[in-house]
Amino acid sequence: MPQLNPGPWFLTMLMTWLTYLMIIQPKLLSFTPINSPSNMPNTTTKTTSWLWPWT
Repeated sequence: MPQLNPGPWFLTMLMTWLTYLMIIQPKLLSFTPINSPSNMPNTTTKTTSWLWPWT
């Protein structure tokens, strides 16, 4: 069963993850989010239940 032989694909998978961890991930983490969740005000909204016409 050739799909169980990790020889041809293990190096490809290893290089892909190393590229992601060393190059792509730090570049993505350096971006600053525009709308930071910590700047959102803590407001509570009053909700009312619906009056279903068929009940």
